Amino acid sequence: MLNDLKDKVVLITGSSTGIGAAAAVAFGKLGARVAVHYNSSKDQAEQVLKDVKATGAQAHLFHADVMDSAQCHRLVNDTVNAFGRIDILINNAGALVQRVPIEEITDELFDHVVYLNVRSAMMCTSAAVAHMRRQGHGGSIINLTSIAARHGGGAGASLYAGSKGFVSTMTRGWAKELAKDKIRVNAISPGVITTPFHERFSTPQMLEGFKATIPMNRLGTSEECAGAFVYLASEQMSGYVTGQIIEVNGGQYMP
Repeated sequence: MLNDLKDKVVLITGSSTGIGAAAAVAFGKLGARVAVHYNSSKDQAEQVLKDVKATGAQAHLFHADVMDSAQCHRLVNDTVNAFGRIDILINNAGALVQRVPIEEITDELFDHVVYLNVRSAMMCTSAAVAHMRRQGHGGSIINLTSIAARHGGGAGASLYAGSKGFVSTMTRGWAKELAKDKIRVNAISPGVITTPFHERFSTPQMLEGFKATIPMNRLGTSEECAGAFVYLASEQMSGYVTGQIIEVNGGQYMP
C-alpha cells in the first residue's frame, strides 16, 4: 500500500485546470496536503480546492502570477507558512500561448512563452530548494515538459517546443546539482491530452491528425498523467529515480 505521501506537502502550480487539477485530487486521495495554485482561473481553482478537500485532505488556495519571479518566491513561502513545510513541488504551470510561424515571433511573445514555461519553473524551484535544504529531509521536484520538446511541436509551436526543451534540460541539470541534498528532480512529458490547452490551441482537425499518429488510437486524459506524478513524488516507489523524463503519450513517441 502506498502510504508515504500521507501528510506530505505538495505545491502544484497551475492546478486550477487540466493536468494540474487532476494531480491535486490524486495527491489529496493519498492523504497529502495540497497547495492549489491559480493565476486567472479563480472559479475553477475554487472547485479544485473543494474536490481536494472532499477527499479528506487538507488544502489551501494560492494566487500568483508565476511569470513574476518575486511572486514565485512568495507562492512557495506562502505554502510553507500555511503548512509548515514543502516536500514536493510540481512545476505544472505553462502554455503554448499562441501558434505563430517563426517570422512572426515578437520579443513580447518570446518573453511570455519563456517566462511562463521556463522562468516560472526555475524561480519556484529556487525558492522551494531553499526550504527543502533547511528542512533537511530532501524532497521531490517534478517538472512538466512536453512531447513537443522531443519532436519540435506542431505547426506554429516551435517557441513552445523550445521552451519545453529548456525545461527537460534543466530537469537533468538540477537532478545532478541537488542529489547531494536528497532532492530528486524528474519530469513528466505528456503527449496529446484532452485539456483546456488543446481546446484553445488545437482545432478538431488537428486533434484528429494527432490521434492518427498514436498507436493506442486515442487521446489521453489528465487523470492518466496524475499517476506518473504520484510515482515520482513517492520515495517508496521511485526513491532511486532522478533526472528522468517519463513519457505519457499512448506510444506516439518512443525515445
